[in-house]
Amino acid sequence: MPRFSIVIAAYRVQGYLQACLDSVLTQSFRDLEVVAVDDCSPDHCGAIIDACAARDSRVVPVHQPVNSGPGHARNAGVERATGDYLLFLDGDDTLAPGTLEGLAERLALNEDPDILYFNHVRTYWSGRTAPSLFGELLNSAGTEVFSVLERPEFLRIFAMSSNRVYRRAFYTGHGFSFSEGIYEDALLSYLTMLSARRIACVDLVGLEYRQRRVGASTGSPGEKHFVIFDQYTRLFAFLDEHPHLRPLRCLLFERAVSHFLFCLDRRSRVAAADRPRFFRRAAAWYRTHLPDGFTPPAGAEWRFAALARGSFARYREHEMASRAVAGARKAKRVTRAALAVRGKRALYRAHRQRPADPNLAVYSAYWGRGVLCNPAAIYYKARELAPHVHGVWVVRKSEIDALPEDVDYVVTGTRDFYRTVARATYLVNNVNFPNDVVKRPGTVHLQTFHGTPLKCMGLDQQYYPAAAAGMSFGNLLKRIDRWDFALSSNPHSSEVWERVYPASYRLLECGYPRNDILVTASADDVRRARAGIGVPEGHTTVLYTPTIRDYQKGFTPRLDLERLSRALGPHTTLLVRSHYSYRPSAALRALHEAGLVRDVSRHPRVEELCLAADALITDYSSIMFDYALLDRPIVIYADDWDIYRASRGVYFDLLSGRPGDTPGAVARTLDELIAVFREGRWCDAEAAALRAAFRARFCPYDDGHAAERVVRTLMLGEDVTARPVAHGRPESRTVPSLPVAMPGHGGTLPPHTVQPTRAFPDRD
Repeated sequence: MPRFSIVIAAYRVQGYLQACLDSVLTQSFRDLEVVAVDDCSPDHCGAIIDACAARDSRVVPVHQPVNSGPGHARNAGVERATGDYLLFLDGDDTLAPGTLEGLAERLALNEDPDILYFNHVRTYWSGRTAPSLFGELLNSAGTEVFSVLERPEFLRIFAMSSNRVYRRAFYTGHGFSFSEGIYEDALLSYLTMLSARRIACVDLVGLEYRQRRVGASTGSPGEKHFVIFDQYTRLFAFLDEHPHLRPLRCLLFERAVSHFLFCLDRRSRVAAADRPRFFRRAAAWYRTHLPDGFTPPAGAEWRFAALARGSFARYREHEMASRAVAGARKAKRVTRAALAVRGKRALYRAHRQRPADPNLAVYSAYWGRGVLCNPAAIYYKARELAPHVHGVWVVRKSEIDALPEDVDYVVTGTRDFYRTVARATYLVNNVNFPNDVVKRPGTVHLQTFHGTPLKCMGLDQQYYPAAAAGMSFGNLLKRIDRWDFALSSNPHSSEVWERVYPASYRLLECGYPRNDILVTASADDVRRARAGIGVPEGHTTVLYTPTIRDYQKGFTPRLDLERLSRALGPHTTLLVRSHYSYRPSAALRALHEAGLVRDVSRHPRVEELCLAADALITDYSSIMFDYALLDRPIVIYADDWDIYRASRGVYFDLLSGRPGDTPGAVARTLDELIAVFREGRWCDAEAAALRAAFRARFCPYDDGHAAERVVRTLMLGEDVTARPVAHGRPESRTVPSLPVAMPGHGGTLPPHTVQPTRAFPDRD
């Protein structure tokens, strides 16, 4: 029998659940079990739990047949628990290191009390942390064991489910369970405390209580919040059945009413239209349960008095008076605006008064760099499947000459831009539209993203100053609040996007539309791609794509390209593509002109470069996740991994060598990189196995129909979802051999024949 049973209820927390599980399973105290309950979550929670259970026998997976709410999910977990003590965690919370060891020591010292309370810290999506208000109270208990009749002030401890452990025999012996609906933890918190004879406390900050920007069960208004009155009615029915608890009635009444008022004052819980009705319910509850001798708490007399009178008008009158000063300060701030900006906004506002055009879509990619990436694939598929929807591209003035002839466009920031954006029903972008673009009711904003995240993104960047330089996280949150949909190419991305871009959009797990061509391309497509770049017939092509470094400015190759080119030999074409945010490199241009490399940094379509390349060398660029679809060799050159990881942060260890983490051979120096090719490790069986596991993890939805799914969902109302693809081994294609010059020997190695799993049959 383990000492602790950690019951974790999980529903729509895929971005946080792995961290929650890891925080428990990596505790120094090992005598535990984790009963992880998937409450029929529609995201990847169930898969995350099952994968964790496969790795660690202490994890007991439980899958609810239907979604039943956090209370019933915890009850299901208790039924499977076998430990001495129960600890309830939400799937988005974590335990601080050493928590269980500290709790075990205090439990032993206090000879196994019924309940042991410990402290918590709130962790906010913004990165801010805030200590609880109860550290001093917890500390005041010392090593004493007591009941609440002896220490009633402990009824003021935050009424939640996760800041305490229950002796399981005490919990099940009294028949405790979570009730239906939200605020169920408050009811259970009070019932267990009132029933316990032996309570202990320790001022150990063990729970990291996450405050999510969106997604919490109490974070959206509606009828569900009215259940709070039923929960506290059950509590007072319990008091009626236990007359010896009468001395606690006034304090519990004050706690209940304070909870009502807390909800009433938060629009995230009680909408403005529902406030009068909520107030009336609270006032009725107040009159029904008012104890003899009750005195309202200091500082809140007017609020309690308004409830006692049942006068919402009086409550609002006092409320409005107290907000008047704050409103005056805000009015001063909003009046500031430059005259030029005022004129533009006035024009934009005027256009927004006109009806949205149901057949107008606006596309943009990479801050107006052209018809590119996922938005481009969606645009062309919409022209095929939804020709009634007219697409217009937002581009920079400098990009006009490079646009395809049949593409309609507007230049960003112009009058045409604001007129078009104001009227469009569909807005599709792989980054973000400007901050002043307003989300109109009835319009659809789609964020397509432009890569699978290895490096830290979104709100996670605030922990890395180099990555966050010049970034306004407040503006970021305003922009993501406009999204209705966001694309995901794999479960890993879904988990990250949900956490680092917290808003109420819906994730579309469709795969990446830009990758459709990598799946459907024919041998002729490959030949055209190679010919378009100028790859000589019979040459093997290696594509090198280093990513941007936040800690340095400008493109500086991480390796000696001249030496690498000579080492690869005269029958190899080395393509080099610098990150799109870098300006043209004079050094790279010189190598291009000398015929040692081919600079493809300004090639408009990276998908064509992937088709043309027989192998990929990259560091931390997201291109590796796309290129994996081709099942051609990927080599990681990571000379600055430690610096990059420290300055930007990463989500998994790319160099671990574990299947699913590493896509192929790894080199940390140029000599190692040359050896990888010289010795054939770039394309051997081990590299192929790593590549297959990597592709299975990161390319499950890419079947060549991602763009179609997006168009049908957004523009045709069909709501098509992707199913995982089994990337098998159809008939193989022989890639041209790569002769590698052996430095110092003047010869070449025998050719290596690569047999990718993705075939490119000729088409008629």
